[in-house]
Amino acid sequence: MRSIYTLKKKCAHTSARTGTLFTHHGPVETPVFMPVGTQASVKALTPEELINIGAQIILGNTYHLYLRPGHKLIKSMGGLHKFMNWHRPILTDSGGFQVYSLASFRKIVEKGAIFQSHIDGSRHELTPELAIEIQEDLGSDIMMALDTCIPYPSTWEEAKEATDLTTRWAKRCLAARRDERLLLFGIVQGGMFEDLRKRHTEELLAMEFDGYALGGLSVGEPKELLFQMIELSRPMIPEDLPCYVMGVGTPEDLVECVSRGVDMFDCVMPTRNARNGMLFTSYGHIVIKNARFATDDSPIDPECTCYTCRNYSRAYLRHLFMARELLAYRLNTIHNLHYYIKLMEQMRAAIQEGEFVQFKRDFYSKRQGQEAKP
Repeated sequence: MRSIYTLKKKCAHTSARTGTLFTHHGPVETPVFMPVGTQASVKALTPEELINIGAQIILGNTYHLYLRPGHKLIKSMGGLHKFMNWHRPILTDSGGFQVYSLASFRKIVEKGAIFQSHIDGSRHELTPELAIEIQEDLGSDIMMALDTCIPYPSTWEEAKEATDLTTRWAKRCLAARRDERLLLFGIVQGGMFEDLRKRHTEELLAMEFDGYALGGLSVGEPKELLFQMIELSRPMIPEDLPCYVMGVGTPEDLVECVSRGVDMFDCVMPTRNARNGMLFTSYGHIVIKNARFATDDSPIDPECTCYTCRNYSRAYLRHLFMARELLAYRLNTIHNLHYYIKLMEQMRAAIQEGEFVQFKRDFYSKRQGQEAKP
């Protein structure tokens, strides 16, 4: 197995750690949050703005890019990096979660996932082999194996059947891989059942993927169950391999998962909430449409150094949002992503300096109210 991850520092009192993940388009310092660019675009922002707020790596989606504009077209344009003018690393989801979310429009069989396009209703079949072909055509720095996402709640029998299928698909993904420059991660499933999670982690570790994701989480289960599943699988993954928890989550989720040894995250929450007017701050969140901000000349977060906070007041941002001005979505998204990326930077620094436990204590002490007060 090749070495793609270097561990730099571990917290003495938790499982938090820092390291460097090496990809075809450069290194990534972990723990890291990946902004979601589902359709070759992080909504409302340019690649230059992403770089300015410190984004190291972004996430694209196999399912969406396969349907529109098509992986063959993107390949003919020089690959996804050139197509979207992003020359840092890209991770692509396999499309498994999107197929799962279609529910009534899909059918899972041994060969793959049969589904109807949400765009035009056309029929498609996503196999493990096609998932790898699409991602290699896109030029993804980190490809994800096709998996079957398990809903919550599920019975043990349902979870076992889906997990066994994911194992068989994982083997086919490895066999279909052609470009060794591109990393390939396996996805641990097993539902919310400890025996299935443990067994599946062991099965995937035996296949020697470049890294491992913990999938099938944040699908409606209680938080304590999410953390329980992470605590079960994460210690089984060797120290010299990156661990990625998919689709998580809130700032509190990130802090808790980092303390449990997770290296990589993605979630639509900062961008989607920005467009809905919920803004994250050091002291909690604010809902910018609230009338109390109409004459508030302070920035979103007095501790934030993003472009939005340096230049605009809460009153102005509320005005833009209430008037449905497009600039509201841009400025709000810049702030929320900056907050998430800065949070990861702060955690990396705290781990490196041996101060992660104090960082975590301070993080929670600021967030006592329902909304940010300063």
